[in-house]
Amino acid sequence: MKELLRELCLIDGISGDESAVREYIIDKIRDICEYSIDPLGNLICFRKGRKTPDKKLMICAHMDEVGFIVTSIRSDGTLCFGTVGGVDASVIIGRQVCVGKNHISGVIGSTAVHNLSKDEREKAPKTDRLYIDIGAENKDNAEKYVSPGDCVYFDSEFTDLGECRVKSKAIDDRAGCAMMIQLMHEEPEYDTYFVFNVQEEIGLRGSAVSAYSVAPDFAVVLEATTAADIDGASGAKKVCELGSGPVVSFMDRSTVYDKELYRLAFDIAAEKNIPCQTKTMIAGGNDSGAIHISGKGVRTIAVSVPCRYLHSASCVIEMTDLENSYKLVKELIRRINSL
Repeated sequence: MKELLRELCLIDGISGDESAVREYIIDKIRDICEYSIDPLGNLICFRKGRKTPDKKLMICAHMDEVGFIVTSIRSDGTLCFGTVGGVDASVIIGRQVCVGKNHISGVIGSTAVHNLSKDEREKAPKTDRLYIDIGAENKDNAEKYVSPGDCVYFDSEFTDLGECRVKSKAIDDRAGCAMMIQLMHEEPEYDTYFVFNVQEEIGLRGSAVSAYSVAPDFAVVLEATTAADIDGASGAKKVCELGSGPVVSFMDRSTVYDKELYRLAFDIAAEKNIPCQTKTMIAGGNDSGAIHISGKGVRTIAVSVPCRYLHSASCVIEMTDLENSYKLVKELIRRINSL
């Protein structure tokens, strides 16, 4: 699964610009399922199983990643930009990016420290004080290469860290996409819908549409979630830990998860000797927030891979957590269909 994750992460696809990711996924699954693309861009796949269940199950992950968008070009040729999704300004200063379909190289710059006032130096940077430098001499020169509305992506390599960890942009949520592709290649026991959603990072927009179309009874949302398990964080502030297995939440800022499914996940983990953990804080959110309240209501659970430095160019996960998440989800799908 590591090579699949690498290929997915290296594709650029911020919210509203997921077409390249979607085309890659279609190429991987076109011969094993029925699929369609809805008007918003969600990829909805139906994988025929050996049995047809009484209830409809949807497995989903989102294709989009956080990034930026060009808002204007300044007279000196640098670019003003806005964030697409929740990106903290403190993690982007000095980062290399690529702009537009031609992938023009650029760097996110800020006012030189010696030109900042004492108060400004003591405060966290704000995105509206930053800019993108593409090496243009002036506005006319920059306009030959970029335009307002162009998407901007982190330029980041997929790198091995230590013995079993990897670093990349877009692990949120290409990790979920990778698991779904692999699940689809193993003939399921039951008919299952697999949905690759768009625009999760800017407000769960794709999932609100796809859940309405599929109208499932159950949903399993595959995600990556924040791990803060580093020196200086203790107790609940760690949220979850790398190496401790998949994260199954009981609640976050947008969802109170189905209690029976929550218990079922931990029962499976104990039976199959799969390490499993829950979040120690009620924080974050994912497509579950839109899915569980769609239609007549959907019984929903989320299974997430713990990830350090989420929404940055350098997300870090442990591959064993991804593998164990896959094992848990595979068994969870079988058990849900027999409820």
